Amino acid sequence: MPRILYVTDLAYEARGRRYGDEDIFLTARLREDFDLALCNPRDAAALMDAFDAVVIRNSGPVLTHQEAYDAFRERALATGARVYNPLSGQADMAGKQYLLDLAAAGYPVIPTVDRADDLHRLPDADRYVVKPKLGADSMGLRIVSAAEVGAFATGDVLVQPCVDFAYEVSFYFVDHDFQYALYAPHPDRRWQLEPYEATADDLDFARRFIDWNTLDHGIQRVDACRAPDGELLLVELEDLNPYLSLDVLDDAARDAFVAALKASLHRFLSRG
Repeated sequence: MPRILYVTDLAYEARGRRYGDEDIFLTARLREDFDLALCNPRDAAALMDAFDAVVIRNSGPVLTHQEAYDAFRERALATGARVYNPLSGQADMAGKQYLLDLAAAGYPVIPTVDRADDLHRLPDADRYVVKPKLGADSMGLRIVSAAEVGAFATGDVLVQPCVDFAYEVSFYFVDHDFQYALYAPHPDRRWQLEPYEATADDLDFARRFIDWNTLDHGIQRVDACRAPDGELLLVELEDLNPYLSLDVLDDAARDAFVAALKASLHRFLSRG
């Protein structure tokens, strides 16, 4: 059977999410099709050569092990190692610059700028969200007043108005295939999720970003918010190690996701 090195940090504590439980479940199911070993992200570069592919899952924000991740990425690119998700992702995998690029290209994204000179492009708001371009898991995020925001817009952060949205919703894809959607009906409780019945328009919205990212293989999560006018706006495109909230799904939906992931990995491993 193909050998997979599954990168996870089972001890990482994420607010509202149980990384370890999710990866224990997934690895138990993947062992039905693959020879599999787990390792911490700090050990991936040293171990990867003995495996047919490296699967990056709930390994925590790269910022908590940046040096180890950079060494792993450099070695993987140099040796042509198979990494899932592939390291060519253009979204969160590469930082938050893509939100500025997508907004400039006319995609439906939360209004975003990075410099004080561009603040006039944002809708007027009493409060603004400021977050690092190389941020994750709300690290470094702050809420500032309209009077303060100019001092923070220094080019190395993203600035967005505090949007009065109805709810956040996430769409989960394996390769380019939609799997399920979940939403947080209470805006102040981001990780209290419930199943969401995605409409055709919702899926058209989400697929625009999946198509833009051009990843042929891998798991992606499109996070969006429902604006006051009913429009969906992109919050984040997670293409490195998106948490899947599998515990919210029923058995049939979980089984369907596992089947899709296994099929994707088999295709990934068999490519030329």
